[in-house]
Amino acid sequence: MDLKFTVFGRIARPVAEVYEAVADPAQLSAYFTTGGARGRIETGATVTWDFADFPGAFPVEVVEAHAGERIVLRWQAREAAGSEGKSTVTFSFMPTDDGRTLVEISEGAWQESQAGLDASYGNCMGWSQMLCALKMWLEHGVNLREGMYV
Repeated sequence: MDLKFTVFGRIARPVAEVYEAVADPAQLSAYFTTGGARGRIETGATVTWDFADFPGAFPVEVVEAHAGERIVLRWQAREAAGSEGKSTVTFSFMPTDDGRTLVEISEGAWQESQAGLDASYGNCMGWSQMLCALKMWLEHGVNLREGMYV
């Protein structure tokens, strides 16, 4: 069994704008990383994310960053079976015929155990919420996560 998942959503903004909202730490901090993000997502960088509901900034390795197309991250994940206890997160940004952007987020590499399954469900929930927060931020200027967790 390979524990992995993909979530997706459509955002009514062009690909370049959606990609930038993930890559730019100021924008990411405005709607997702409730404790702040430091460092721009660029290939080879290690950025820092912090969440009010999981206090304590942690490193996120940027494996790949192809503007307007794809971002691949590696980070420490509870119950990850990947190298050094890390999982891989892949963002894909695809234009749709009607001018929106289809965003897919995939993550995998958990231990094949109940604890690994539980951890994957938690991250799946988190990335689904990230997509909702991204949509609300870009389309309506609303921070969906404000006050939700603390």
